[in-house]
This record gives sequence, C-alpha cells and structure tokens, in this order.
Amino acid sequence: MRTAGLIVEYNPFHNGHAYHLQKSVEAAGADAVVAVMSGHFLQRGEPALMDKWARARTALLGGCDLVLELPLAYSVQPAEWFAHGAVAVLESTGVVDAFCFGSESGRLEPLSRAAGLLADEPDEFRALLRHRLGEGAPYPSAYSFALMEYMARSGDAADLGLSPEELALPNQTLGLHYLIALRRLKGRMEPLTIRREGAGYHDPVAESGSIASATALRKKLSEGSSLSSLAPFVPPGTIEVLEQQWQEGNAPRSWDDYFPQLLHRILTDAPASLAGILGMGEGLEHRLLSSLRELPAAGMEALLQAMKTKRYTRTRLQRALLGVLLDLRKDELSPERLNGGPGYIRVLGFTPKGRELLARMRRSASAPVLLSAARAPQGLSMLELDVRATAVYASAGRGGMAPPGPKELFRDYYEPPVRLE
Repeated sequence: MRTAGLIVEYNPFHNGHAYHLQKSVEAAGADAVVAVMSGHFLQRGEPALMDKWARARTALLGGCDLVLELPLAYSVQPAEWFAHGAVAVLESTGVVDAFCFGSESGRLEPLSRAAGLLADEPDEFRALLRHRLGEGAPYPSAYSFALMEYMARSGDAADLGLSPEELALPNQTLGLHYLIALRRLKGRMEPLTIRREGAGYHDPVAESGSIASATALRKKLSEGSSLSSLAPFVPPGTIEVLEQQWQEGNAPRSWDDYFPQLLHRILTDAPASLAGILGMGEGLEHRLLSSLRELPAAGMEALLQAMKTKRYTRTRLQRALLGVLLDLRKDELSPERLNGGPGYIRVLGFTPKGRELLARMRRSASAPVLLSAARAPQGLSMLELDVRATAVYASAGRGGMAPPGPKELFRDYYEPPVRLE
C-alpha cells in the first residue's frame, strides 16, 4: 500500500484542502493518506475553530485515512520547528512513502536547491539572517533575503527562479523548511509539491468560486454569517461537523474566549518570569505590560493593535501571548529538545484503511503509537504539554452552559480516536 503524507491544520477543512488531497494522491500514486494535524492551538498562535477530534473527523470525511497529532511543542512554532516536528512525525511512522505540500509556485526544484544550501545553516547565512531580523524584517522576508544574499556572496551562480518576495510567501516558506527538515532527519520519504489554487493563504475575503482560504471562512463566521454561507466553500462533511459542534456549544473558539485567562496570567506573572516564556525576548514583556496600561478597551484585538510594530508582527505577538496563556517556557522547549523530535505518535482518527496502516506501524514505527494518553509511557514531556493545552482549550466559557467537567478538561485520557467505518 503506497502512502502519501500531508501536513495540515484544517481550520476548517475546505474545498482547497480537498483539492490538495486529491492532487497529492495522484502525484504520489498513493493508495492511502496519512495527515499530521495541529491540535488545539495553531501555527499562527491561535486557538483552533473546533477541537482536534472534530477536525480529525472532517479530515477523515474529506479523504484522509489516518490522522496523527502534531504535538503542541511544534504546532505553535515558527516555520523551522513546525516543519521539523511535522516531518519527524510522518517519518517516524515508517509507512509514509511520499509527503506532499502546497506551494505558490508548484515547483519543487528551486526549494530543494535552497534546502540543500541551508540544511547545515552556515555561519555566514545565520549572520545575514540576524542582520535582517535586527533591521525589523518579518522572519519569512528576512530568511528569504538572507538566502539570496548568501548565495550571491558564496559565488553560487545557480538561479532559484524565485524572487525573495516569492520565496517569502507562506507556503513557499513552509515548503522550504519541510525540505530542510527532511534533509536534517535523513528521511526516506519522497517530497512532492502541488501548486496552490484559488485564494491566497491569508486572503481575508471569500470571493465567488468554490475555493476560499480558511482565514476568509473564519472571518465570515466571526462577522456573524451563518454556517450555510460556508456551503459553497467546504465539503458537506465539514458542514455536518460544524453544525454538530455549534449545537453542542463547543465552537466556534477564538482568542476572545481566552482573553480573561490571558489577562490573569499576565497580571500575576513577574516581568522576569514573562521573559522566560517562549516567544518573549528583546524586551517584549515590557512592551506587553506597558501596552496593557494604555488599552482603550479590554480585548485581544485591542492588545494586539497596541503591541504591533514592524518588528513585532501580529503572528509573532500571538505566538508569544499563547506562550503566556499556556505557560510555555523557553527552557522546556529549547532547540536541543525540539531537535530530538516528539518521541511518540498520537492517533486522532482512522478509517478501515487507516487501521491497516496502524497494524503496519506496530512493526515499522520508530516511536510509541498512542491511541490514548492514559496508556502512554511515563516521561513524555511533550505529551504533557498536549494534555495541558486540551485542558486550557476546554476551559473557555461555552455560552452560558455548565463549566467543563474533569472528563472535558482531561479529555486526552478519555477520548478514543475518531473511527470512520
């Protein structure tokens, strides 16, 4: 059984994702699909619209056969560590033959060439990157311009065929880091890329047609649009799961649901302690405290607007504030620790074909395969972070309904994987 791997968030699963899945299967000549998916908190430093089990169900309904969780330690990181964790999970299964990612160019060769240059991250490149970041450039832009400058200085005449601006596009950046991670891990998977069609990654408007960005769909919901307004842009399975989650009061989730908890954490933590939070640095903790004192009104959007500068982008701020909310410490998520990989494979859902893959993984996987946190080996510190994240995610208010009980807060110990028969 030839198997394709995907790295996803599915927040929510929409027609663009379905297109990418279909094209990935065709490109890989695959019989089955394994998706590694972020859990309750996402790469841009945001809570997911729905919980990870609901999103896993939409993935299975959309054509995936096995859904694995990307641990929180990687899911809320910048591109380098997000990619490293995701590729490590896919590689550790031992059953994924090829992984396929979307890119704006749809061209693998330029990204592979760049990955070959950067896999060992030469000292000169690191110096150029630090210089660009010191000038206040956002990380993707700083990284792509530093790469181009490094190639010019090192005398490498090869033309990537991509401008710095093109290389800095969201999917190009992630794709480059997937390929770097694959080289560093000495992975056996074949990399493939599919040209992204339709709306851009962060396009905030759902235009006519059948493909809109997840950002645009979430924006429609936040502005009060009905679930039925999403129907042209998402498969029926996604609408079905969304409706169930809405009816049960479990969705939608947004940063506003967690602002009171965030505020409590900020006000009860000393500045020196805040400085030890993942994503804090360069005095950001002081900017956070001074911005709070000057807010025109309480709320997440007001805080982000007050803190945002050219140096501190919205995504960077959201990641740092998420670090505060979840008490993610730099020392427990050091590069040395992240470089070692998750150390486990967490199963969120599977189909009958996915069950066959799990049977193969019992022989091929290089890490323990977990169907429940309750049966996990002791000492998996990254799994403990996942459990903490689930509790925080569940703790937000649910529209006047009863507060969550222990089985909701510690759902990782009780919830079996989603099974689609």
